[in-house]
Amino acid sequence: MKTFLNAILFCLLFVPATLFAQTQITGTVTDGSSSAPLPGVNVLIKGTTTGTNTDFDGKYTINANTGDVLVFSYVGFVTKEITVEGSNTIDVVLAEDAAQLDEIVIIGYGSTTVKDATGSVDVVTEKDFNRGAIVSTDQLLNGKAAGVRITNNGGSPDSAPNIRIRGGSSLNAQNNPLIVIDGVPIGNDNPAGVSNPLTLVNPNDVESFSILKDASATAIYGSRASNGVIIITTKKGTSGKPKFNYSTDYTVSSAGDGLDVMNGEEYTQFIQQFHPNRAGQLGVPAGSVNANQSISQTLNGRDIYNTDWRDAILRTANSFNHNFSARASLFKEIPFRASVGLSRAEGVVINDNYERVTLSAKLTPTLLNDNLKIDFNAKTIFAFKNAVDAGGAIGEALSFDPTKPIYDFSSDNRFGGYYLTTFDDGNFRRIIQSNPLARLEQRERPENVRRFLGNVEFDYKMPFLPELNAVVNFGLDASDANISEIFTDNAFETYRFNANNSDINSNFVFNPGVNFEENQRITNTTFDAYLKYAKFYDSGFIDSFDVQTGYAYQNFKNDGNQRRFQYNLVTGVREPFVNPANPNNRYLNVLNLQSYFVRGNLSLGDRYLLTASFRADGSSLFTEDNRWGYFPAAALAWQIHKESFLEGSNFIQNLKLRLSWGETGQQDITGSVGFYPSIPLFLTGDANSQYLPNSSLYSAQPFNPDLTWEKSTTYNVGLDFSFFKNNLLSGSFDIYKRNTVDLLATTPVPPGQALTNAFIDNVGETESEGFELNLNIVPISTDNFNFSLNTNLSYNKTEVTDLNGLTEINAGGSLRGTGGDLFRHAVGQQAGSAFVFKQLYDQAGNPIPNAFVDRNGDNVITDDDRYFKQIAPNWTFGFGLNFDYKKWDLSSSFRGQIGGNVYNFAQLNYGFTESAVFSSQNNLTNVLNFFDGSANPTINNVNGNVQFSDYYLEDASFLRCDNIALGYSFDNILKDGTVRVYGAVTNPFIITDYSGQDPENFGGIDRNFYPRPTAYTLGLNFNF
Repeated sequence: MKTFLNAILFCLLFVPATLFAQTQITGTVTDGSSSAPLPGVNVLIKGTTTGTNTDFDGKYTINANTGDVLVFSYVGFVTKEITVEGSNTIDVVLAEDAAQLDEIVIIGYGSTTVKDATGSVDVVTEKDFNRGAIVSTDQLLNGKAAGVRITNNGGSPDSAPNIRIRGGSSLNAQNNPLIVIDGVPIGNDNPAGVSNPLTLVNPNDVESFSILKDASATAIYGSRASNGVIIITTKKGTSGKPKFNYSTDYTVSSAGDGLDVMNGEEYTQFIQQFHPNRAGQLGVPAGSVNANQSISQTLNGRDIYNTDWRDAILRTANSFNHNFSARASLFKEIPFRASVGLSRAEGVVINDNYERVTLSAKLTPTLLNDNLKIDFNAKTIFAFKNAVDAGGAIGEALSFDPTKPIYDFSSDNRFGGYYLTTFDDGNFRRIIQSNPLARLEQRERPENVRRFLGNVEFDYKMPFLPELNAVVNFGLDASDANISEIFTDNAFETYRFNANNSDINSNFVFNPGVNFEENQRITNTTFDAYLKYAKFYDSGFIDSFDVQTGYAYQNFKNDGNQRRFQYNLVTGVREPFVNPANPNNRYLNVLNLQSYFVRGNLSLGDRYLLTASFRADGSSLFTEDNRWGYFPAAALAWQIHKESFLEGSNFIQNLKLRLSWGETGQQDITGSVGFYPSIPLFLTGDANSQYLPNSSLYSAQPFNPDLTWEKSTTYNVGLDFSFFKNNLLSGSFDIYKRNTVDLLATTPVPPGQALTNAFIDNVGETESEGFELNLNIVPISTDNFNFSLNTNLSYNKTEVTDLNGLTEINAGGSLRGTGGDLFRHAVGQQAGSAFVFKQLYDQAGNPIPNAFVDRNGDNVITDDDRYFKQIAPNWTFGFGLNFDYKKWDLSSSFRGQIGGNVYNFAQLNYGFTESAVFSSQNNLTNVLNFFDGSANPTINNVNGNVQFSDYYLEDASFLRCDNIALGYSFDNILKDGTVRVYGAVTNPFIITDYSGQDPENFGGIDRNFYPRPTAYTLGLNFNF
C-alpha cells in the first residue's frame, strides 16, 4: 500500500513537471526573397496571448512547450505556423504575400494599413511599378492609380510632369498635388534648370507611393493638400547580413514618324500649282507640274534640294543608368542603406542631353532601450543638362523650305556654314528664317543644379507612459543652380547686318557670346513637432484609439539673380544690361506656412473605424486679417466582412464601406501673381525709365488686400473588397463630390479702380464629381505559374458654377496673332474649355472657309455664335498584365483616355495654301502635305475667325502601350544571390484617331510638340 501511495505521489509531482516544463526557443526570421532578417515580426503561441517580436537582427526568444504552435506574422508576408517538437532552435523563412504587400499605408504624420484606412488612399509598390526606360520617379507611377493623371510635356529626358488627382480644383491657383518625400513636403517652385522635381529621387530607391485623395486623408496636410497628396517612401536598411544590389541598363530611342510635310519634289509641285507667281523663287518654271523632274537638277541657276528638316534635327538617342545600393548594419545595431546612381540620357532632339548623379543614405537606429527611434534620410543630386530650344527647332523644321540645303559653304557665308533664308531691302540684309539645326548646334544652355533633400526624425516613447510618443522632424530642401545661355556662332539669331559691307567679319548688329545668366539658391526648411498617444484594449467594445496633435512649419526662400545681355547697336558687342536701381538683378521671394493640427482614430467592436481631424493653417500670402484658414475632416469605416452574418464566408474575404467628409484650403497663387499679392509694392524702373541721371522711377504694383483662402469641401463614399479564396478578385470603388468656393482667379478690373486691368481675386465656385475603380485579378497562382491583371478606371468632371456675376473669364491659349485666347472658364462649362465657332462644310465634307453656324440667328457671325467644347478628358484608364513562369517574368502596362479634345495647331499654322508664302519678306515656307490629305486645299488663309473654328479641335482619345518587359532570373550564377536579365520596350505604339503629332497634351494645344520616343532597353540586375 505504501509503495502504491509513493507511486501516486511521484506521478502527481513528475507528470505536471513533464507537462508544463517550458523550453526556451530561439531563432531567426528572414525574408524568403532576399534572405534579409525581418525585424518586428510577431511571434505568438497559438491560442494564447503569449508572444514576442523579432529584434533588428530578426532574432527572437520565446518559452514554449512541446506541441505548442508558434505563429509568425508580418505585414506583407504570408503567416506561418510551426509546431514545437523538441528542438530549441527554429529558424523561419517568410514568403511575401502578393495580396498584402501594399497593406502598409503611409499617411500624414504616421502610417496605417489598408484594412484600417478610413479615407480614399491608393498604394503603389515596387511590384506594380512601370519598367523600361525609367529616368524620373513619376514614370514608375504613370497609369497605376485611378484618378491620377500624369501628362508630361513631351519626350525630353527631363520633361516636366503635370500631375492631377481627381482633376484639380482651382482655376488660377496651384493644382499640382503635394509631394512628400520621406517626411519632407517639397516646394512647388523647381530650382532653375530642373523641369521635373521628381528627378530628385532615384527611381531605384523608391519603395512605394501612397496617394491620398479625399479630404479625410489629405486634411492633416491642410494648406497644401487641396489637390491630393503623393507620399514617396524610399527603401530602408537592414540589421542583418549585408546585401548589395547593382543594376544597369542601356536604352536606344527613336522619335518615329512625324507630321506629314512635303518633301522637295512635292513642295516644288505645290508651288507650281498653288503659287505659280512664286515658282521663280525655287528656280523652277511656272505652269504644269512635271512629275518626272529631277529635284537635284539645277534650274535657272538654282539647286533644288530635297531636305528632310525634321530628320536633320533628330537622332537615335542612347542612354544608360547605373545604380548601386548596399543594405547593412552599422556597428551591428544601426540599419543602414546607401545608394549611388549615374544616369546619362539623350533626347531624340540633337544636343538635348541630361546627366544626373544621385546619392542617398538612410539610417534607422533604435536607442535608449528601444524608446528612441531615429529616422535619418539624406539625398543629393548633381544634375546637368543642355537645355536646347527644342520647341523652336521643331517649329522651324516644320516650316523651313525643303528645297533649301542644310549647309552653305560658300565664301560669303557669315553663319558658320549653315544655310539661312535672308531678305535684302537694299541697305540691310535681314535673317528672316533661322536654320533649325543651327539653333541646336550654335546655341548652348548649360544648366547645373546641386540639390539636397534630407531630414532627421526623432520618435521618443515616454518611459513613464509607453502609450505616449513625442515626435520631432527637421527637414531641409536646398538647391544651388547655375544657368547660362551662350550663342557660339551667328546663324541662330534673327538680326540684320549691312548688306553692302564687303568685310564679312564686321558691321554685324549681333555677335556670339553670353546672352543670359542666372544663379539661384532655394532653401526650404521644415519643422514638425507633435505628440501621439495610442492605447489598445484586450477586451471591451473599444479596441483602440490614438490621438495626435502638433505644430508644422515650412519656409520657402528663393534667392537669386539674373543677368541679361543685349547688343550694342554701334559696336555689335553683347553687353550686360544693368539696372542702376538693382545692379545685381537680384530677386528674393519668401513664403511662410505655419499650422496647428489634431487627429484622432477610434476602433470599435473590431468592425467600426472613426477618424476626425482639424487643422489651422496660416499663409504669408495673405494679410493678417485673412491669414488663417480652418479645415476639419471626418471619416467612418465599417468592416462588413467581420459581421457575424458573413463569418466563415468563402466568397467574401474583405468588405469595407467608407464614408468621409472634409475641407481643405488652397493659397498658392505664386505662379500667377508672385509672392506678395496682398500688400502694396513698388518696382524699380530700368535705365531707359530714368528721368534724371542715376535716378530711377518706381512704379506701383497691383495688389488685393482682401485675398483669402480658397476652400474645398469633399464628400466621398468608398467600398474596398476582396472576393474568393486567395483574393482572386480585389479592389476598391469610390464616388466623390467636391465643391470649391472663394476661387482664386484672375478677373477683369474696371478701368481706374486698380493698377492693372486684371488681377487675382476670390470669385465664384466650381463643382467636381466623379468615381474611381481599381481592380486586381489573380486568376492563376501556382508554384510555377502566376498570372495577374490590374486595372483602373476613373471619371471626373469639373464645372464652373459661379463667377460672381461674370459669365466667363479668360483662361489663356494664344494662337496666331492677337485675336484673343482660345480657352475660357465659363459658368455652366467645364473649366478651361475651348470657345469656338461651329464650322460649316460643303457637300463633299470640306470646310467652307470662314463660314460658321449662326447659332443665335441674327444673320451676323459674332462671338455670340461661339460655343464651348471641353479640352480635358472625363475618362482615364490604365491596366497591366503580369505573367511569371518559373524563372521567366513578363509584364506590360497600358493607359489612355476617352474623350477630351486637342487643338491641332499644325493644321492651323501649316495647313492652308497661303501659309507657304511670307509675302512681306518674299519668303517661302513648308506646309503640311496637300497631296495626300494631311492638309485641306480648300482653306486658303486663316484670317479673321478661322483660327477659332472647331475644325481644328480633334478627339483626344487614345490607348497607349507604356511598356512591355521580359525578364529571366538566374539563381546559380552568384553564391547567395540572383541575376536578372531583361529587355523592355517603352511606348511601342499608340492607338488614336488624332491626325496630329500626339493626342496626349496637357495644355490642349498641340504646338511644336517634342515627340515621345519609342525606347528599347536591355538591363541587368544583380542581388548578392
